[in-house]
Amino acid sequence: MADGLISPAHEADVRITVYTRVGCHLCTDAIEVVQRVAGELGVTYNEVDIDSEPGLVAQFSEYVPVVEVDGVQQGFWRIDETRLRRALAAGKN
Repeated sequence: MADGLISPAHEADVRITVYTRVGCHLCTDAIEVVQRVAGELGVTYNEVDIDSEPGLVAQFSEYVPVVEVDGVQQGFWRIDETRLRRALAAGKN
């Protein structure tokens, strides 16, 4: 399991969710950003393959990767590290 990646049993602790799919180069880039930021800030993240659920495919198909912080979408396609950090800091208040 990668640093920061959590098991489903600990989903309540997740701050960042990244919706991805296999073969998506932008997803690989987004995961790199999320891993770096999550590791530096000590927060957990979860990666969800949208192809595992038809509802997720319908919702996110053309937009992956999609990043949410505390359940709020923060971006898609190219993930902005500064915006991700701001969202995580704002959620601590």
